[in-house]
Amino acid sequence: MDLLLLSYAGVTSKEYLALENNGWISPELKRKTAYAETLDRAEILAELEQKNIGYITHEHRLYPHLLKEIYDFPYILYYRGDPGLLGENMLGVVGSRKATDYTKKSLELLLPSLKNIAIISGLAYGADEAAHRVAISNNMKTIGVLAFGHDTHYPKTTADIRIEMEKNHLTISEYPPGTSIQKWQFVARNRIIAGCARGVLVTEAEEKSGSLITLEMALDDNRNVYCLPGNITSALSKGTNLRIKEGASVVTNAQDIQRDFD
Repeated sequence: MDLLLLSYAGVTSKEYLALENNGWISPELKRKTAYAETLDRAEILAELEQKNIGYITHEHRLYPHLLKEIYDFPYILYYRGDPGLLGENMLGVVGSRKATDYTKKSLELLLPSLKNIAIISGLAYGADEAAHRVAISNNMKTIGVLAFGHDTHYPKTTADIRIEMEKNHLTISEYPPGTSIQKWQFVARNRIIAGCARGVLVTEAEEKSGSLITLEMALDDNRNVYCLPGNITSALSKGTNLRIKEGASVVTNAQDIQRDFD
């Protein structure tokens, strides 16, 4: 199977597993695999080169070994930047898109003290943006996981740091160029953050928050999970405080994270 062509035909990671494991092949998957056979590989490679986009499959030596452990790992990753960063020890940082200054100040306190750890997040509003910016300003490596193709960007507020990251750091996506924004892809993106990381830190999260979905994914993947304790009167700390009560590691200094990486 040509994984590049399957990707351009829209075959999802779960559909790929069905092909790989001789599972049930749906009519839709049959349509996609038939379409893949009609695609011009040379034309696709030329497009990727023109857009300065590289790719690796799950069989490549640079593919993150931790990511390959998750059930529905992406069988292909497109990238801009330095793919060698995929071999770094990574800390996932997620949190509310409504994150307050508490997130930024906490990350400014914690991240610079971490040693030999790259920060992976989703280039979204709020906590993601703060994590990438703090990492860059402190000469840490950072990786952004896109929920769409590399020729799309959202939100506008992170466009400037994405340019910096694609020059000196890394952005990755399981979707080929031309893939538009769809809501479900943001949840799917979170499994890559959790899967690549040895641990995931949640800064602020409401009681029902997408960030906590990422934390649950990390738990399912047997990763370390960390939460910042928050003010009991803050709605944005209800989710993190609850997870701490349920057993997530409370973080008050960098060593609370570093010890698990050492």
